[in-house]
Amino acid sequence: MTRAPSTNTVAIHDEYDIVHVRHAARSAASTAGFSLVQQTKLVTAASELARNALVYGGGGQAEIAVEDLGGNPTVRMTFTDKGPGIPDIDAAMADGFTTGSGLGLGLGGAKRLADQFRIDSAPGRGTRVEISMSVRRSAGP
Repeated sequence: MTRAPSTNTVAIHDEYDIVHVRHAARSAASTAGFSLVQQTKLVTAASELARNALVYGGGGQAEIAVEDLGGNPTVRMTFTDKGPGIPDIDAAMADGFTTGSGLGLGLGGAKRLADQFRIDSAPGRGTRVEISMSVRRSAGP
């Protein structure tokens, strides 16, 4: 049975909003039935992407949805900002790349943690990053 997605939108304007995004991501992961390890991965990715939206995009929003597509619960998160955009996405995805004081693990790290990752950005039109992760079921006897 396919269930309609449940969506939570969180504005990202300051450091406290990153905490709100983390809580919303953990709640969605728990609702979807993620293991503790999966929840931690999803929350980590959410935190990195929310921080990028705040620091590099000047703020934005996170949309976090729980979808049940044919019995496979999935959390889809979309982060958008109206910042300056990313002129070289390939460079930004490389480990160690940073335009600030961070470790340069945000985008590449989020991609490694997620099942699916899409980014759309260009100078002057902001950035949109969408990731998703589905429940991992352990093999039965």
